[in-house]
Amino acid sequence: MAVPPEPLAALTAAAAGLGILVTVLGVHGRVPGPSARPGRRLVAGLGRQALLGLGAGVLTLVLTRWVVAGVGVGLLVACWQRLLGGNAGEQRGIARLEALATWTESLRDTIAGAIGLEQAIPATAATSAPVLRPSLNLLVDRLRIREPLPEALLRFADDVDDPSADVVVAALVLNARLRGPGLRDVLTALATSTREELDVRRRIDASRRSIRRSVQIVLLIVLGVMGLLAVFNRDYVAPYSSLEGQVVLVLVGALMVAGLAWLRRLARVETHDRFLTRRVTS
Repeated sequence: MAVPPEPLAALTAAAAGLGILVTVLGVHGRVPGPSARPGRRLVAGLGRQALLGLGAGVLTLVLTRWVVAGVGVGLLVACWQRLLGGNAGEQRGIARLEALATWTESLRDTIAGAIGLEQAIPATAATSAPVLRPSLNLLVDRLRIREPLPEALLRFADDVDDPSADVVVAALVLNARLRGPGLRDVLTALATSTREELDVRRRIDASRRSIRRSVQIVLLIVLGVMGLLAVFNRDYVAPYSSLEGQVVLVLVGALMVAGLAWLRRLARVETHDRFLTRRVTS
């Protein structure tokens, strides 16, 4: 059953408008506030990925004349990084873990110069990695206003918000309260264990990166074959031009998105819960 031209045109306009709205909101993440000018709000809302998705959707709609294919391809291109891109959260976690290991080693070497922990922390903050430097600067500021070292370290752990940082901070808090020897050996062991965890997470991320690349290749091949059939062999895919065929395409697209979301969830790294929280320490 073929769709009449007038309802098809209305459905096309409605679906294209809905696809543009969902794409803009999904990529930008929020609607700009009323204080911004209308032109600036439009430029802020239409990001580069959203524009690419809009162009891909319109091109697909023109070539295939399938509303579902146009909206689906547009949303796929716009949300490519969310579904098939690299895991930005895991990359931030790896960078934070590397910065923590480097800072622990620097703190150990500075303490070896026979200076106290209160003097070693400001000395190492300036040379720390950018991902850790804001939290260390806050720690130094708290020490300058004469906040007790254990309390400042606990607040530093809250700023970093990482289970591995809790282990290092716990050792520093114990040393600040008990003033016992052996802090350099403890920091050496902690830096070694942090480096080992960093190597494991990097290997895991590398293996998952190859899996993501394979999924991208398979998806591009499938979409490419479907697009070539829709453009150059319309008789073969003529049933999809009907209303029932469009509904089937919606179901197929939903299954593909569900599979991609499932793979994305499997690739997520499950981290341990923090044990050095304000509620527990207080």
